Amino acid sequence: MAGAEDPQALKTEELVAMLREVRERVRAQYPQTSAGVPGVALPDLMPLVHARDAAQAKVAAIGSVNPRAGGLLNGLIQGAKKLVARALDWHVREQVEFNRNAMGCVEAAIEALNETNRALVELGSRMSILSARQQEIQDMLNARQQEFQDLSSHWVAWREEWERKLSVNEIQFLRSVADLQGAFQHRVTLMESNFRELMQAQHRDFEGALERGAIEVQKRLWADLEQIRIEYERLIHNELRVIRQRAAAARPVETALPAAAGAAAELRFDYGRFAERFRGSAEYVREKQRFYLAFFTGRQAVLDIGCGRGEFLELMREAGVEARGIDLSRESVEQCRARGLEAEEADLFAYLASLPEASLDGIFCAQVVEHLPPERLPEMVRLAASRLSRGGVLAIETPNPECLAIFAVHFYLDPTHTRPVPHPLLAFYMEECGLGRIEVHKLSPAAESMPALASLPADFREGFFGGLDYAILGRKL
Repeated sequence: MAGAEDPQALKTEELVAMLREVRERVRAQYPQTSAGVPGVALPDLMPLVHARDAAQAKVAAIGSVNPRAGGLLNGLIQGAKKLVARALDWHVREQVEFNRNAMGCVEAAIEALNETNRALVELGSRMSILSARQQEIQDMLNARQQEFQDLSSHWVAWREEWERKLSVNEIQFLRSVADLQGAFQHRVTLMESNFRELMQAQHRDFEGALERGAIEVQKRLWADLEQIRIEYERLIHNELRVIRQRAAAARPVETALPAAAGAAAELRFDYGRFAERFRGSAEYVREKQRFYLAFFTGRQAVLDIGCGRGEFLELMREAGVEARGIDLSRESVEQCRARGLEAEEADLFAYLASLPEASLDGIFCAQVVEHLPPERLPEMVRLAASRLSRGGVLAIETPNPECLAIFAVHFYLDPTHTRPVPHPLLAFYMEECGLGRIEVHKLSPAAESMPALASLPADFREGFFGGLDYAILGRKL
């Protein structure tokens, strides 16, 4: 009996397993609410599936004939139905096609809904995983927060204890430092007092000895330097005097020299050293004469009357202008030639007279006309104007008699000066000789060499203490 029941029980179990497998396949194909998203009810597609199956059965039955019981009459009826069904096949063909397409649309909709349910189920499973992970993270954060709270409470207690101990130690340390500082300050005060007294005594002794020795050494040094300077200057002046005397004895007596040169010869002093002291160094004069570069740059033949040490000739060489100079002083001419400048010893009247007319396009004459006799000044301007080509420029620089300061000091420092020449007089001479476009420029403000003039009113200072020199320029018309 028991052996007969075993196969039946086995079949039952197999049947149950097959039904379970079929159910799982159906659930996988048509997910339901139980496997959906938590809190979201998935649509139940089984009624739609049953309706589709029923509709498909009806579509399949179109054109078929219901079976009937056997017999002649039923057979005739069955045959007549089949004949009618075949006769109406053309009439129901479109309806059958429409029904099939409609069923295909229903099946596609069911499949799309199935895919939607599957996606929702997958989303629900992922959300479940994320929810579980979030819960784990929240539990972890809660645990860390609790640990942090425990640590904070422990840190507060430890810090309070540490601050208390630190305060106690700090008070003890400050007391010890105060005690040490008091003892150290007392000792330093004693040592400083003793050291100061000792140093003051030594300093007084050393300073007195040093001061006496320094004063004595300084006096001896200045005395020796002064003696050396005096001996050096005496030696140089004696040598220069001997050289000038030998040169004067070697050259013939000049008979055509102007009165100014004769006066200089009669004075018998070193006129080059005189110019160095009272007119200025060569560098100073050259910088002052840069004012004339704008008027002579680009010219072809320029003559410097009274070239002296050659400051203007050097400026012309730097500007690329061909220039030569003349001077009565053989020493000055030799200085110019030693620096590679073109110069010769000549009297200005004789030299200008020997030049062809209109052979120059520029003549420069600085600090010369005040040495000439007044009656020869018009002749000098006439000769200079006749040797200029059309557009040539004549520039004359001389002390400015409108500046009262030159009569106080500057003009009469040079014993070879005859008389100052006012610029209106020179302008008149130039106009008479065919020069025009005359310009007058005040040079060397007196306030630069006499600072006391700065306290005067500006208009008064400009009117009576303007430039120590003036430059007058005229062009050949």
